Amino acid sequence: MSLAGKNLKYLRKLRGWTQEEFASRLRIKRSLLGAYEEERAEPRIEVLEIVSELFKLTLDELLLKDLGDTRGNYLAKRRAQKLAAGTNEIQFVPVKAAAGYLAGYADPEFIDELNTFTLPMLAPGTYRAFEIVGDSMLPTASGSVIVGEKVDDVEDVKNNNTYIVISRNEGIVYKRVMKNNRSKNKFTLISDNPSYQPYNINAEDVIELWRATLILSKTNVQQRWDVNQLASLVSNLQEQVSTLKKKMN
Repeated sequence: MSLAGKNLKYLRKLRGWTQEEFASRLRIKRSLLGAYEEERAEPRIEVLEIVSELFKLTLDELLLKDLGDTRGNYLAKRRAQKLAAGTNEIQFVPVKAAAGYLAGYADPEFIDELNTFTLPMLAPGTYRAFEIVGDSMLPTASGSVIVGEKVDDVEDVKNNNTYIVISRNEGIVYKRVMKNNRSKNKFTLISDNPSYQPYNINAEDVIELWRATLILSKTNVQQRWDVNQLASLVSNLQEQVSTLKKKMN
């Protein structure tokens, strides 16, 4: 008999799901999931394929490996092997996963469930990719993917460079970052699109910083400025300059 039922129970508890929640994700009845977990029935291949996709496991691992082995957690060992391999495996955080990322960014199991890819041109380091939406960073188009390298110390932030900033109040944003000269406890976030005003955030609210390294975008999508947009931007800039001059005087 395979270990699939035992592993389903372990994976469900690992994510903190009830049987009802897990069954809904697997598109089966709760009673059937209960039968699988109690090893009164063997999970169907279609169910195992969904579990395989959810947890990024192979069918062989689900059927033959004891994922919850207390003598040495299999998933933890697999993660360590990946790190030892030295490959720059980049986890991708699409817009639809952004809310979950804020809650699970420190959870290795959550990170393991994200889709990954590699880029051979990157130097060794810790990287993550985030999909951005909106026009605040034009000409970087909405839907672009920003590949960022982890910044472990805020002191390493360089003024006017672009970063993916993850904070408790603002969520995930892509901005230029300036250290606030008046207060070391604040950062100023600036959009490349001057229609958007800069704003400050508290350094203590920042959860993660990723220095933008590469921008990936679709070749057939190009954001263009029209004449009205440009006129509006010029007018906006003139107003900002006028306001600054009044303050200086």
